[in-house]
Amino acid sequence: MGKVRTTLVKRTARELLAKYPNLFTESFENNKKVVSQLTYWSSKRLRNQVAGYITSLVRINKERQKRLSEETKTS
Repeated sequence: MGKVRTTLVKRTARELLAKYPNLFTESFENNKKVVSQLTYWSSKRLRNQVAGYITSLVRINKERQKRLSEETKTS
């Protein structure tokens, strides 16, 4: 089974990533600091869940871009 994330976590992470794509990296610690600066939550758990999901999304996007660039080179 995979990781279960609530709609709030997914929606918030996607919105933050769309608004500030250059602030987030593959580093969870960096993303955690950025999320805490951009949001006004008092919940550490929610902040960590959003930062973790953003980290996953950034890694997935980089892997997709890498795969696409390799396909264009071979074609």
